[in-house]
Amino acid sequence: MKKMILLFSHNLSHEQKEDAKLNWSVEEFISLPKELQTIWSNVPADLEDIKEYLEPIKQFLIQNIDKNDIVLVQGDFGATFKIASFVKFMGSSVVYATTKRNVVEKEIDGKSVKTSVFEHIRFRKY
Repeated sequence: MKKMILLFSHNLSHEQKEDAKLNWSVEEFISLPKELQTIWSNVPADLEDIKEYLEPIKQFLIQNIDKNDIVLVQGDFGATFKIASFVKFMGSSVVYATTKRNVVEKEIDGKSVKTSVFEHIRFRKY
């Protein structure tokens, strides 16, 4: 069973799940356990080197990823680079989500209010 492991700070949208199933043959979605999600979503800006900080994430991947699985990696730039490189070294596919931003402008109480609506387009390999 092909899995998509989610290193991502948001919930996948319905469109993202359907894309993963249809175009990447994903049958199961694996989120990080709560304590690892906290690590992934809160990379400290004051650390000079995040190698040790990311070790629990790497261990989770080693224990849970099969060669044909896909890992969705988005987050802190440095952490994303390090983990995407690690996943590729392990021989698995690593992707990120691409979106289209639609700006909607409305007048509310005499003021112009712009809202950005993001639409999932596809997953792209690193």
